[in-house]
Amino acid sequence: MDNCICFDLEGPLTPQDNAYDLMKLFPDGGRVFEVISRYDDLLTLEGREGYEPGDTLALIVPFLVLHGISEADIAGLAERAALTGGAAELVSWLKNGGWKVFCITTTYRQYATNVTRRLGIAADNIACTPFPLDSFHQMLCKEDTALLQNMEREILAISGDDEAIKQKLDSFFWRELPRTGLGSSMAEVEPIGGRRKVAALNRFSQRYDVPLAQWVVVGDSITDFRMLKDVDSAGGLAIAFNANVYALPYATMSLASTGINDLAPVLAASQTGGRHAAEEMVREKEKAGGEDNRGHFHGLSGRKELADAISPHRGIRRLVREEAGKLG
Repeated sequence: MDNCICFDLEGPLTPQDNAYDLMKLFPDGGRVFEVISRYDDLLTLEGREGYEPGDTLALIVPFLVLHGISEADIAGLAERAALTGGAAELVSWLKNGGWKVFCITTTYRQYATNVTRRLGIAADNIACTPFPLDSFHQMLCKEDTALLQNMEREILAISGDDEAIKQKLDSFFWRELPRTGLGSSMAEVEPIGGRRKVAALNRFSQRYDVPLAQWVVVGDSITDFRMLKDVDSAGGLAIAFNANVYALPYATMSLASTGINDLAPVLAASQTGGRHAAEEMVREKEKAGGEDNRGHFHGLSGRKELADAISPHRGIRRLVREEAGKLG
């Protein structure tokens, strides 16, 4: 049977957050994104019907249009994006070892296809968010411009106040914006996050006739928790890498490290002995402990207390991903 592994892109394979970096291309855009990203967390945690984690990528569309950000800007960031330490080596090792390597990411297609191409992941094995950004620019009129400029000022004023963020952005995104020409552009973007990641994984599973019990998935954040949970529940191997508190509770095991290629021995064990062998190796590595910022493994299946795992993940995540590490 084929050995299949699926990575999230941002975090496991590149430390960058493309949407965050795009918003930073205009003044105060990074701060605006941080507030909208927090709003994304709040909607996900409340279980808003029809909303998926990662829909941030739809919510920021009007602001990208307002500031003239283009598809070429997205592709340019992809060409300059750093790769996570050991990512290229790990993907090469997996492919040479007979693994089928996949990537399911919330990221815009112009970014995902360029970064995964650099890593040698086949285009047919990628699921990401289609994003016809350039076609949206003609929708912007003078009235919409004034509305968005005013909203930017209000977003910057409410930073850090969850109640105010929820109240203000609920009104803007679900009542005011849909009445504008740009409102339809947001509706056209359907980010691949949450349940949509699970649906993409199931499509890959069916295409290659490999059940989820035989898959390895690697994720790190709130957009991945459903994918991690479903694979772990099915008996597959769900790995949280430099993860936050939204992902860790749903994984089989975790690794906090500046090098994702530290996973190679565990994946080799999985290839020959399945999940049981991988978990046995993780237990041994956890007892041995990590060294500096490498090799901090934790077995998570059935574990109720995660404090000892959260600590190294928090520190190394911020080290590797810098500002993007604080996002959900």
